[in-house]
Amino acid sequence: MKVVIAGGTGQVGNILIRYLHAAGHDCVVLTRKGQVAPSVQAEGKGAVQFVLWDGASLGTWVNELEGAGAIINLAGRSVNCRYHQQNLQAMMESRIESTRVIGIALSQARLPPPVWLQASTATVYAHRYDAPNDEKSGVIGGTEIGVPALWKKSVEIALAWEETLFRASTPNVRRVALRSAMVMSPDRGGIFDVLCSLARRGLGGTQGSGDQFVSWIHETDFAHAVIFLLRRNDLHGAINLCSPAPLPNRDFLHALRTSLGVRFAPRNPAWLLEIGAFFMRTETELILKSRRVIPGRLRQEGYSFQFPTWAEAVADLVPRWKTEGLRFSTAQR
Repeated sequence: MKVVIAGGTGQVGNILIRYLHAAGHDCVVLTRKGQVAPSVQAEGKGAVQFVLWDGASLGTWVNELEGAGAIINLAGRSVNCRYHQQNLQAMMESRIESTRVIGIALSQARLPPPVWLQASTATVYAHRYDAPNDEKSGVIGGTEIGVPALWKKSVEIALAWEETLFRASTPNVRRVALRSAMVMSPDRGGIFDVLCSLARRGLGGTQGSGDQFVSWIHETDFAHAVIFLLRRNDLHGAINLCSPAPLPNRDFLHALRTSLGVRFAPRNPAWLLEIGAFFMRTETELILKSRRVIPGRLRQEGYSFQFPTWAEAVADLVPRWKTEGLRFSTAQR
Protein backbone atom coordinates (compact mmCIF):
# COMPACT_ATOMS: atom_id res chain seq x y z
CA MET A 1 0.00 0.00 0.00
CA LYS A 2 0.94 3.66 -0.09
CA VAL A 3 1.67 4.87 3.44
CA VAL A 4 1.94 8.59 4.21
CA ILE A 5 4.21 9.27 7.21
CA ALA A 6 4.12 12.74 8.73
CA GLY A 7 7.26 13.75 10.61
CA GLY A 8 9.07 10.65 9.42
CA THR A 9 12.68 11.87 9.32
CA GLY A 10 13.49 11.12 12.98
CA GLN A 11 14.72 7.85 14.47
CA VAL A 12 11.28 6.21 14.73
CA GLY A 13 10.32 7.42 11.26
CA ASN A 14 13.46 5.97 9.73
CA ILE A 15 12.77 2.64 11.43
CA LEU A 16 9.24 2.51 10.02
CA ILE A 17 10.38 3.54 6.56
CA ARG A 18 13.03 0.81 6.51
CA TYR A 19 10.56 -1.92 7.45
CA LEU A 20 7.68 -0.69 5.28
CA HIS A 21 10.02 -0.13 2.35
CA ALA A 22 11.56 -3.59 2.70
CA ALA A 23 8.07 -5.11 2.75
CA GLY A 24 7.28 -3.48 -0.59
CA HIS A 25 5.11 -0.60 0.57
CA ASP A 26 5.45 2.86 -0.96
CA CYS A 27 6.20 5.58 1.59
CA VAL A 28 5.47 9.29 1.28
CA VAL A 29 7.22 11.19 4.05
CA LEU A 30 5.87 14.62 5.02
CA THR A 31 8.79 16.64 6.35
CA ARG A 32 9.87 20.20 7.02
CA LYS A 33 13.40 19.32 5.92
CA GLY A 34 12.91 17.72 2.52
CA GLN A 35 15.87 15.41 3.14
CA VAL A 36 16.15 11.97 1.55
CA ALA A 37 17.80 9.18 3.55
CA PRO A 38 20.13 7.29 1.15
CA SER A 39 20.13 4.19 3.37
CA VAL A 40 16.36 3.88 2.84
CA GLN A 41 16.39 4.67 -0.85
CA ALA A 42 19.06 2.08 -1.59
CA GLU A 43 17.29 -0.89 -0.02
CA GLY A 44 13.92 -2.59 -0.19
CA LYS A 45 11.23 -2.89 -2.84
CA GLY A 46 8.89 0.05 -2.34
CA ALA A 47 9.31 3.65 -3.39
CA VAL A 48 10.16 6.46 -0.96
CA GLN A 49 9.17 10.05 -1.64
CA PHE A 50 9.73 13.12 0.53
CA VAL A 51 7.17 15.94 0.43
CA LEU A 52 7.45 19.31 2.20
CA TRP A 53 4.85 20.44 4.75
CA ASP A 54 4.87 22.85 7.68
CA GLY A 55 2.96 20.65 10.13
CA ALA A 56 0.37 23.36 10.78
CA SER A 57 -1.46 24.36 7.60
CA LEU A 58 -3.01 22.79 4.53
CA GLY A 59 -0.96 22.72 1.36
CA THR A 60 -0.21 20.63 -1.71
CA TRP A 61 0.83 17.80 0.61
CA VAL A 62 -2.86 16.98 1.17
CA ASN A 63 -2.97 15.48 -2.34
CA GLU A 64 -0.83 12.61 -1.05
CA LEU A 65 -3.70 11.48 1.18
CA GLU A 66 -6.04 10.78 -1.73
CA GLY A 67 -6.26 7.03 -2.20
CA ALA A 68 -3.46 6.27 0.27
CA GLY A 69 -3.67 3.11 2.34
CA ALA A 70 -2.75 4.77 5.63
CA ILE A 71 -1.54 7.95 7.33
CA ILE A 72 0.92 7.67 10.24
CA ASN A 73 1.60 10.87 12.17
CA LEU A 74 4.87 10.98 14.11
CA ALA A 75 5.28 14.76 14.09
CA GLY A 76 6.17 16.57 17.30
CA ARG A 77 9.05 18.37 18.96
CA SER A 78 11.42 15.94 20.71
CA VAL A 79 10.89 15.43 24.44
CA ASN A 80 14.66 15.15 24.85
CA CYS A 81 15.04 18.75 26.02
CA ARG A 82 14.81 20.98 29.06
CA TYR A 83 11.21 21.43 30.18
CA HIS A 84 11.15 25.20 30.32
CA GLN A 85 8.08 27.11 29.15
CA GLN A 86 9.26 27.67 25.59
CA ASN A 87 10.06 24.01 24.99
CA LEU A 88 6.88 22.80 26.69
CA GLN A 89 4.85 25.12 24.48
CA ALA A 90 6.68 23.87 21.38
CA MET A 91 6.08 20.26 22.43
CA MET A 92 2.37 20.92 22.89
CA GLU A 93 1.82 23.04 19.78
CA SER A 94 3.80 20.82 17.40
CA ARG A 95 1.75 17.80 18.43
CA ILE A 96 -1.64 19.50 18.55
CA GLU A 97 -1.23 21.49 15.32
CA SER A 98 0.07 18.60 13.20
CA THR A 99 -2.72 16.32 14.45
CA ARG A 100 -5.35 19.00 13.96
CA VAL A 101 -4.34 19.81 10.38
CA ILE A 102 -4.20 16.14 9.41
CA GLY A 103 -7.72 15.74 10.76
CA ILE A 104 -8.89 18.67 8.64
CA ALA A 105 -7.17 17.30 5.54
CA LEU A 106 -8.75 13.87 6.04
CA SER A 107 -12.21 15.39 6.55
CA GLN A 108 -11.89 17.18 3.19
CA ALA A 109 -10.36 14.30 1.21
CA ARG A 110 -12.55 12.63 -1.42
CA LEU A 111 -10.87 9.25 -0.85
CA PRO A 112 -9.10 9.41 2.51
CA PRO A 113 -6.92 6.55 3.79
CA PRO A 114 -9.00 4.09 5.83
CA VAL A 115 -6.68 4.19 8.85
CA TRP A 116 -4.86 6.90 10.80
CA LEU A 117 -2.15 5.80 13.23
CA GLN A 118 -1.22 8.64 15.55
CA ALA A 119 1.90 8.73 17.72
CA SER A 120 1.28 9.01 21.44
CA THR A 121 3.33 7.98 24.45
CA ALA A 122 3.42 5.54 27.36
CA THR A 123 4.21 8.59 29.52
CA VAL A 124 0.46 9.17 29.70
CA TYR A 125 0.30 6.54 32.46
CA ALA A 126 0.96 7.21 36.13
CA HIS A 127 4.33 6.93 37.85
CA ARG A 128 3.86 3.66 39.73
CA TYR A 129 5.64 0.52 40.94
CA ASP A 130 2.81 -1.64 42.27
CA ALA A 131 1.18 -2.93 39.08
CA PRO A 132 1.57 -2.64 35.30
CA ASN A 133 -0.54 -0.30 33.21
CA ASP A 134 -2.51 -1.72 30.32
CA GLU A 135 -5.13 0.04 28.21
CA LYS A 136 -8.08 -1.27 30.23
CA SER A 137 -7.02 -0.94 33.86
CA GLY A 138 -4.01 1.37 33.61
CA VAL A 139 -3.94 4.54 35.69
CA ILE A 140 -3.61 7.78 33.74
CA GLY A 141 -0.99 10.05 35.29
CA GLY A 142 -0.98 13.64 36.43
CA THR A 143 -2.59 13.30 39.85
CA GLU A 144 0.12 11.40 41.77
CA ILE A 145 1.10 12.91 45.12
CA GLY A 146 4.73 13.96 45.30
CA VAL A 147 5.37 13.74 41.56
CA PRO A 148 7.23 16.79 40.19
CA ALA A 149 5.00 19.32 38.44
CA LEU A 150 7.08 19.08 35.26
CA TRP A 151 6.29 15.36 35.00
CA LYS A 152 2.60 16.24 35.04
CA LYS A 153 3.14 18.57 32.09
CA SER A 154 4.17 15.57 29.97
CA VAL A 155 0.90 13.83 30.81
CA GLU A 156 -1.09 16.96 29.95
CA ILE A 157 0.60 17.13 26.56
CA ALA A 158 -0.06 13.43 25.90
CA LEU A 159 -3.74 13.72 26.82
CA ALA A 160 -4.23 16.82 24.66
CA TRP A 161 -2.49 15.01 21.79
CA GLU A 162 -4.88 12.07 21.94
CA GLU A 163 -7.93 14.27 22.47
CA THR A 164 -7.11 16.13 19.25
CA LEU A 165 -6.94 12.81 17.40
CA PHE A 166 -10.25 11.48 18.63
CA ARG A 167 -12.11 14.79 18.28
CA ALA A 168 -11.22 15.05 14.59
CA SER A 169 -14.19 14.85 12.26
CA THR A 170 -13.14 11.76 10.30
CA PRO A 171 -15.98 9.24 10.69
CA ASN A 172 -14.77 7.03 7.84
CA VAL A 173 -11.19 6.78 9.08
CA ARG A 174 -10.15 4.26 11.74
CA ARG A 175 -8.02 6.01 14.36
CA VAL A 176 -5.40 4.46 16.64
CA ALA A 177 -3.28 6.24 19.27
CA LEU A 178 0.11 4.52 19.55
CA ARG A 179 1.09 4.75 23.22
CA SER A 180 4.67 3.83 22.54
CA ALA A 181 7.46 3.10 24.98
CA MET A 182 11.10 3.83 24.11
CA VAL A 183 11.96 2.28 20.74
CA MET A 184 15.31 0.50 20.88
CA SER A 185 17.39 0.34 17.70
CA PRO A 186 21.12 0.50 16.84
CA ASP A 187 20.75 3.84 15.03
CA ARG A 188 23.17 6.51 16.16
CA GLY A 189 21.50 9.28 18.12
CA GLY A 190 18.69 7.08 19.44
CA ILE A 191 18.08 6.18 23.08
CA PHE A 192 19.83 2.80 22.79
CA ASP A 193 22.90 4.49 21.31
CA VAL A 194 22.97 6.96 24.19
CA LEU A 195 22.65 4.20 26.79
CA CYS A 196 25.40 2.11 25.19
CA SER A 197 27.73 5.09 24.90
CA LEU A 198 27.23 5.98 28.57
CA ALA A 199 27.79 2.38 29.66
CA ARG A 200 31.00 2.17 27.63
CA ARG A 201 32.26 5.25 29.52
CA GLY A 202 31.47 3.73 32.90
CA LEU A 203 28.32 5.81 33.32
CA GLY A 204 25.79 3.02 32.87
CA GLY A 205 25.18 2.33 36.55
CA THR A 206 21.80 2.18 38.27
CA GLN A 207 19.97 5.47 37.92
CA GLY A 208 18.29 6.93 40.98
CA SER A 209 16.86 4.24 43.25
CA GLY A 210 16.83 1.73 40.39
CA ASP A 211 13.32 0.66 41.39
CA GLN A 212 11.61 2.60 38.63
CA PHE A 213 10.36 0.41 35.79
CA VAL A 214 11.60 0.84 32.24
CA SER A 215 9.20 0.13 29.39
CA TRP A 216 10.75 -0.40 25.99
CA ILE A 217 10.17 -2.07 22.62
CA HIS A 218 12.58 -3.54 20.09
CA GLU A 219 12.54 -1.80 16.71
CA THR A 220 11.41 -5.01 14.98
CA ASP A 221 8.41 -5.41 17.25
CA PHE A 222 7.58 -1.73 16.95
CA ALA A 223 7.51 -1.89 13.15
CA HIS A 224 5.77 -5.26 13.04
CA ALA A 225 3.15 -4.08 15.54
CA VAL A 226 2.46 -1.01 13.38
CA ILE A 227 2.02 -3.24 10.33
CA PHE A 228 -0.22 -5.52 12.42
CA LEU A 229 -2.40 -2.51 13.30
CA LEU A 230 -2.53 -1.36 9.69
CA ARG A 231 -3.92 -4.74 8.68
CA ARG A 232 -6.43 -5.19 11.50
CA ASN A 233 -9.46 -3.22 10.36
CA ASP A 234 -11.28 -3.92 13.64
CA LEU A 235 -8.79 -2.25 16.00
CA HIS A 236 -9.08 1.38 17.06
CA GLY A 237 -8.53 3.57 20.11
CA ALA A 238 -5.44 3.65 22.34
CA ILE A 239 -2.99 0.76 22.04
CA ASN A 240 0.24 0.28 24.01
CA LEU A 241 3.34 -0.40 21.91
CA CYS A 242 5.80 -1.87 24.37
CA SER A 243 7.34 -5.19 25.30
CA PRO A 244 5.38 -7.47 27.67
CA ALA A 245 8.30 -7.45 30.13
CA PRO A 246 9.14 -4.03 31.61
CA LEU A 247 11.81 -4.31 34.28
CA PRO A 248 13.39 -2.21 37.03
CA ASN A 249 16.07 0.24 35.98
CA ARG A 250 18.83 -1.62 37.88
CA ASP A 251 18.05 -4.88 36.05
CA PHE A 252 17.62 -3.09 32.73
CA LEU A 253 21.07 -1.47 32.92
CA HIS A 254 22.76 -4.57 34.36
CA ALA A 255 21.65 -6.62 31.36
CA LEU A 256 22.89 -3.90 29.01
CA ARG A 257 26.29 -3.68 30.72
CA THR A 258 26.65 -7.45 30.68
CA SER A 259 25.97 -7.61 26.96
CA LEU A 260 28.50 -4.82 26.36
CA GLY A 261 31.13 -6.53 28.52
CA VAL A 262 31.17 -3.73 31.09
CA ARG A 263 31.70 -5.33 34.49
CA PHE A 264 30.87 -2.47 36.81
CA ALA A 265 29.52 1.06 36.90
CA PRO A 266 28.80 3.18 39.98
CA ARG A 267 25.23 4.07 40.88
CA ASN A 268 24.02 7.48 39.72
CA PRO A 269 21.98 9.13 42.50
CA ALA A 270 19.11 11.40 41.52
CA TRP A 271 20.97 14.60 42.45
CA LEU A 272 23.86 13.67 40.16
CA LEU A 273 21.45 12.84 37.35
CA GLU A 274 19.90 16.31 37.71
CA ILE A 275 23.32 17.88 37.18
CA GLY A 276 24.03 15.64 34.19
CA ALA A 277 20.61 16.34 32.67
CA PHE A 278 21.23 20.08 32.95
CA PHE A 279 24.45 19.88 30.97
CA MET A 280 22.97 17.40 28.47
CA ARG A 281 19.99 19.75 28.02
CA THR A 282 17.43 17.10 28.91
CA GLU A 283 15.20 16.12 31.87
CA THR A 284 15.50 13.36 34.47
CA GLU A 285 11.83 12.45 34.02
CA LEU A 286 12.91 10.38 31.03
CA ILE A 287 14.85 8.03 33.30
CA LEU A 288 13.37 8.46 36.79
CA LYS A 289 9.65 8.12 36.07
CA SER A 290 8.47 4.54 36.60
CA ARG A 291 6.88 3.52 33.29
CA ARG A 292 5.47 0.07 34.03
CA VAL A 293 3.44 -0.45 30.86
CA ILE A 294 2.36 -3.68 29.18
CA PRO A 295 0.76 -4.37 25.74
CA GLY A 296 -2.61 -5.63 26.89
CA ARG A 297 -4.51 -5.17 23.65
CA LEU A 298 -1.73 -6.34 21.33
CA ARG A 299 -1.38 -9.63 23.21
CA GLN A 300 -5.15 -10.05 23.46
CA GLU A 301 -5.47 -9.63 19.69
CA GLY A 302 -2.79 -12.22 18.96
CA TYR A 303 0.34 -10.21 18.24
CA SER A 304 3.44 -12.36 18.88
CA PHE A 305 6.57 -10.55 20.04
CA GLN A 306 9.85 -11.46 18.39
CA PHE A 307 11.80 -9.89 21.28
CA PRO A 308 9.60 -10.18 24.37
CA THR A 309 12.40 -9.88 26.96
CA TRP A 310 15.16 -7.35 27.43
CA ALA A 311 17.81 -10.09 27.49
CA GLU A 312 16.73 -11.22 24.02
CA ALA A 313 16.60 -7.62 22.78
CA VAL A 314 20.10 -6.63 23.93
CA ALA A 315 21.55 -9.88 22.56
CA ASP A 316 20.34 -8.73 19.15
CA LEU A 317 20.88 -4.98 19.46
CA VAL A 318 24.36 -4.72 20.98
CA PRO A 319 26.22 -6.57 18.18
CA ARG A 320 24.30 -4.54 15.62
CA TRP A 321 25.02 -1.31 17.49
CA LYS A 322 28.72 -2.07 17.18
CA THR A 323 28.49 -2.54 13.40
CA GLU A 324 25.21 -1.42 11.79
CA GLY A 325 24.53 1.69 13.85
CA LEU A 326 27.43 3.57 12.33
CA ARG A 327 26.30 2.60 8.82
CA PHE A 328 22.76 3.88 9.48
CA SER A 329 23.90 7.20 10.91
CA THR A 330 26.48 7.80 8.16
CA ALA A 331 23.94 7.09 5.42
CA GLN A 332 21.29 9.34 6.99
CA ARG A 333 23.69 12.28 7.14
